[in-house]
Amino acid sequence: MAALHHGFDREFFLRDETPLHPAIMAKIEKTEGAVRLLFVSHYNYYRNFETLLRAVALLKQRSPAKKIRLLLTCELAPGKNPGSYRTEEASDLLQESQIEEEVVQLGMIPYPQLHRVYRACDFYVTPAYTETFAHPLVEAMACGLPIVASDLAVHREITNGAALFFGKFSPADLADKVTQLMNSGSLASDLRERGLQQVRNFSWREHAKQLLEMARSMASQ
Repeated sequence: MAALHHGFDREFFLRDETPLHPAIMAKIEKTEGAVRLLFVSHYNYYRNFETLLRAVALLKQRSPAKKIRLLLTCELAPGKNPGSYRTEEASDLLQESQIEEEVVQLGMIPYPQLHRVYRACDFYVTPAYTETFAHPLVEAMACGLPIVASDLAVHREITNGAALFFGKFSPADLADKVTQLMNSGSLASDLRERGLQQVRNFSWREHAKQLLEMARSMASQ
């Protein structure tokens, strides 16, 4: 599968066109032919990695003939993430669920090059059980990725109809929603187009224009 990209991502990234590190590129290229899911986050508890990993295991069981790959922009290993979060539970899940091959740990990606990873993937997923602004959702929409997100008010507000939602602690519900997207090109296309429209509401250019207009209005009073 391959996502369609309309170029809106240029406004949401400080784009660096140099290639990704060869080791990162090799990991991505190895997933060729698979349905690529992406989650952009370093490891911490509220991002709810464990629910996502359990969902990947379910997808593997349900669709053994279809290759699924989850790309992570972190590594589930001690000392590889900011803060003092312990990654042992998530790391153990990879082995217990036999999904070491399905979960591709890219490691940290320089932000100006992150657009390359989005554009290499088919769907964006986020299992976070609490969130602030959830900036990666805007980036994913700008890059044309259909979204599957945990059912949080902030996720619904940001996507505004451009995502499927699942119960935040339900791997089965998450797997169901991903399966819906994999099995329905029309649904994926609809979410993609909705996202590309919705992301226009987060234009830096328009935001700056509104601030300038507000400043001029205040100055003229």
